[in-house]
Amino acid sequence: MWEHFAHGADIGVRGRGATRDEAFADAARALTAVVTDLDAVAPRSSVPIRCDAPDDELLLVAWLNAIIYEMATRRMLFGRFDVHVADHRLVATAWGERVDVARHHPAVEPKGATMTSLRVAHEPDAWLAQTVIDV
Repeated sequence: MWEHFAHGADIGVRGRGATRDEAFADAARALTAVVTDLDAVAPRSSVPIRCDAPDDELLLVAWLNAIIYEMATRRMLFGRFDVHVADHRLVATAWGERVDVARHHPAVEPKGATMTSLRVAHEPDAWLAQTVIDV
């Protein structure tokens, strides 16, 4: 249920899920989909990711920035995420593979998650986790 939304030169990512965990995982999938087709990313290797923040909104920014860091330093793309959020702490595993330019056709390189349009909320039908990614 992830989606993108328009925002000037940058791109918004939005995740939805029955739980906050699912919404955060869905926002991470939306982040990867900014770079490449999610179906092209095989879950060959796992990477643990942990972060914390004073509230859910800042935790979403920290989470997405942690993924961007792992993408850049490991030269990987991630397509599957197992996320657990409690007390503004996130413990996750990201599954993916090294970037293969010929197969993944990376479109852009995300620089970081921003505070623009930042929102994490429990809506009547689902949890929402969204922000804008600087590309």
